[in-house]
Amino acid sequence: MSCDLAGMSVLVTRPKDQSETLCSLIEEAHGRPVRFPAMEIHGLEDAATQQILARAPQADLLIFISVNAVIHAFPLLPEALPLELPIAAIGEATARALADYGLPASLMPRGRYDSEGLLALPELQDMSGREVIILRGRGGREKLRTELEARGARVRYAEVYERQLPGQNAANLVRGWERLVDVVTVTSSQVLDNLLQMLGEAGAQRLHCTPLVVLSERTAEHAHERGCRNIWVTEQAGDRGILRTLCEIREHHS
Repeated sequence: MSCDLAGMSVLVTRPKDQSETLCSLIEEAHGRPVRFPAMEIHGLEDAATQQILARAPQADLLIFISVNAVIHAFPLLPEALPLELPIAAIGEATARALADYGLPASLMPRGRYDSEGLLALPELQDMSGREVIILRGRGGREKLRTELEARGARVRYAEVYERQLPGQNAANLVRGWERLVDVVTVTSSQVLDNLLQMLGEAGAQRLHCTPLVVLSERTAEHAHERGCRNIWVTEQAGDRGILRTLCEIREHHS
């Protein structure tokens, strides 16, 4: 879509190496991206994970939870996976990352890009005796595994990366908030929690009143619980969904 952000300053909190596409879209729409990563991603290669991934060709389903899961799992996967092996992606960006690695997703949620969306797929209703490997970061929600096991699956995690809090100092950002930040974008509840921790009490008070763009109702609920009062949920996931919402905010305030 085309719109004019007319100089709107947008705080982009994605990890450093995953923010440039969104920043470019903001710039093309005449906005100003303010890069402030609120999460760092580091790959994991422990022996237990490698043993689980070595069994990937014998699994009945591989589920990739994020783009990071694709990036960090792919070098550890066996070179030859069966062409008929079902591959599930949590959303469009993850599916695109899989395609980039020559591993097209055969399953993806429709409309809702999260665990609940995956679990609603007809193909995942009867999982009796099926072996499932979930490729994800360390920690996170247990709903997907719990529900698949309740449906009869044998589920194992391959945790191929971990999330860490950046060490960046936010003092200058907080002092210049009114000049530097018109809108904030966050892509997960953990990114929001990290951002609040980095900003401290004074910064959190500013964030609470600033328009906040999130990708899901679940993150919106979490943001509300953390004190945010001006929350906008994108109608579609991904960078273009974020841009569309930024345009709506600009129109709303013009």
